[in-house]
Amino acid sequence: MVDQDKIKEAVRLLLEGIGEDPDREGLAETPDRVARMYGELFSGMDADVAQPLSRVFSMENGGKGTPEGDILAGDMILEKDIVFHSMCEHHMLPFYGRAHIAYIPDGRVLGLSKLARTVEIYARRLQIQEQMTGQIADAIMAYLAPRGVMVVLEAEHMCMTMRGVKKPGSKTVTVAARGIFQEDALQERFFRMLGKCEGNH
Repeated sequence: MVDQDKIKEAVRLLLEGIGEDPDREGLAETPDRVARMYGELFSGMDADVAQPLSRVFSMENGGKGTPEGDILAGDMILEKDIVFHSMCEHHMLPFYGRAHIAYIPDGRVLGLSKLARTVEIYARRLQIQEQMTGQIADAIMAYLAPRGVMVVLEAEHMCMTMRGVKKPGSKTVTVAARGIFQEDALQERFFRMLGKCEGNH
């Protein structure tokens, strides 16, 4: 649980550490504001992905592709452009961007909002993008048990844009492939589908 009192104390010390007066008018309520903000930003610390990922529905046709076992484009479920904001655990600065998730069902599908909710839970923790990508993929595999899942995150990191090398606009892309998505042909199909969806805008 987020300890609001400890955060307030820490913010006061931080303000003093940078040479500010935490009691001046503009900063008097800052520790309280930051504590409440952190309660929101890190709400995923105590959230359980079992809650959204347990909302599954059976598919009438079993979701197993053709009788020959071939994977058709229509078998792939793709949720793209899931916007997320997270906090880097190295500098406690934001990184933000979009998540794209595809999976091949094996008889069960998720409610449409549940993938976005899963991304939100992992994003609202101190994180690194590489770890978050794998966590999302592993959670979907564990709770939905699809034939495969692929997760792509693309994000801009404030630790690169407002400090350090100061390169605004640069994006970090991370990929996690599980199950049959470890096959190159299916990964290529994922990116083709993603490109076609983007071309429709």
